[in-house]
Amino acid sequence: MRASTFRRLMNLWPPFLFNSIRVQSLSEDYSQATIVLRLRPWNRNYVKSQFGGNLFAMVDPFWMLLAMHRLGPDYYVWDQAAAIDFVAPGREDVYAQFQLDDTTLDELRAAAAKGEKVLRWFENEITTASGEVIARVRKQVYVRLKPRAR
Repeated sequence: MRASTFRRLMNLWPPFLFNSIRVQSLSEDYSQATIVLRLRPWNRNYVKSQFGGNLFAMVDPFWMLLAMHRLGPDYYVWDQAAAIDFVAPGREDVYAQFQLDDTTLDELRAAAAKGEKVLRWFENEITTASGEVIARVRKQVYVRLKPRAR
């Protein structure tokens, strides 16, 4: 699927649409993505900052999705584990950047070449437009070469 079509579909996905989460950009090769969470009255918490569940939701699927699209149909790719550290209250729109480079893909392919499961941690930050860190997120992605491709 073309990345531009995938981006539009993600923006219509109810968990994103109803929580003001948008895929702002997605490169055609699925190597980079920028996600924004707009602060709205319906997605603020009790103290009027970004709701923690939405902060996590905005970054939840992207390491897996980028890896899945870049590795191709010969690999199983799943989320395995996650952690989020809330650093500061998000009192404005917040952003997350993802970049999955060729070196990392080569490492994943090499580690999974004989059919072993590979567990890889990815990290990124959620920031304001000015760069203030709101949260740090770690996601562990499971990768395994499918039996038919071994």
